[in-house]
Amino acid sequence: MIKVALTANTDWYLYNFRLSLATYLREKGFDVTLVSPTGRYAPQLDEMGFRWIQWELSRRSTMPWKEVPALFSLAAIYRHEQIDLAHHHTIKPVLYGSIAARLAGVRSVVNSITGRGYVFLSNEKKAAFLRKIVKPIYRFALNARSYATIFENEDDKEYFIEEALIPPERTWLISGVGVDPERFFPATEMDGVPVVLLPGRLLWDKGVGVLVEAARLLHQTIKVRVALVGEPDPGNPTSIPESVINSWVQEGVVEWWGWKPNMNEIYQASHIVVSPSMYEGVPTTLLEAAASGRAIVATDIPGCRVVVANGVNGLIVPPNDPEEMANALKQLISDSGLRQRMGAAGRQIVLEKFTSSSVNEATLSVYYSVLEQNSH
Repeated sequence: MIKVALTANTDWYLYNFRLSLATYLREKGFDVTLVSPTGRYAPQLDEMGFRWIQWELSRRSTMPWKEVPALFSLAAIYRHEQIDLAHHHTIKPVLYGSIAARLAGVRSVVNSITGRGYVFLSNEKKAAFLRKIVKPIYRFALNARSYATIFENEDDKEYFIEEALIPPERTWLISGVGVDPERFFPATEMDGVPVVLLPGRLLWDKGVGVLVEAARLLHQTIKVRVALVGEPDPGNPTSIPESVINSWVQEGVVEWWGWKPNMNEIYQASHIVVSPSMYEGVPTTLLEAAASGRAIVATDIPGCRVVVANGVNGLIVPPNDPEEMANALKQLISDSGLRQRMGAAGRQIVLEKFTSSSVNEATLSVYYSVLEQNSH
């Protein structure tokens, strides 16, 4: 039996984005181990019959040399568990995990680049400094004969190739982690004031502040409820303080619904789903929204363009532009027929391109490719 480790920087990521893959692999006869720092989801992973192992990792630290212990502890986990194939998700697990796998003798590695993030896309001096450090680490970490790297959008893939961070022949393109269309499905819009929903972590980089400014503009001319669903992420340097979120609520500009486990019902309670993010891989929330038959307003960034066809299943607006965001939202708030047509189109797009079953099958083909490399 092939032992596979799915490794991420939070148990939240594994539960929300890789549970379908873990279940699929188990059904295919793989022995699946989940590795991450601990959180509220670890007990649930255990309850579902998966072996989950805690990995100590600081998410706030941005200096790789301070996290050598995390690298060696992951190598020890892989060695002890006798892992045959390690699949890493998010930046630190990709970097540290790729090196840890070499130290532990794990010859087959799959890395998922879920977006370029702060280090590669920010114009801040700190990000520019970190890029100089991180690029050589990427070149070292990703360049092994039996390693494969999965990208969620073409722009990220081309960037890594152009920067000589990875050879083209070791790259794969799989658009996101997929969505279960039986869990997320359309429902008739609820009566009352239209609800604009922003689901996800409450980070400045996710454009939450931009949406708040857009909401202020909307409240001047039209009746609307703008709801934030999710929590701040203290492990992320761009997390929004709860005091700021509460001040928006007190002002009456947004509602804060907090963390919700039943997101399928939350999408059905909305009329429009919005993603004002500055950078993404492929946002799973938009796939869920489209599967739920909801029209989308999203920023003009590579990951969002993968899901949203402008004028077909949603509207695309420039990043960091509250006025354009407000205009797009107002158009959809005012036209229920347009919302419903876009919602139906989004559902069809998901069924054709983004189901979790098709993503899982594509991921398994990558696994077989790297495993075959090691059989020669």
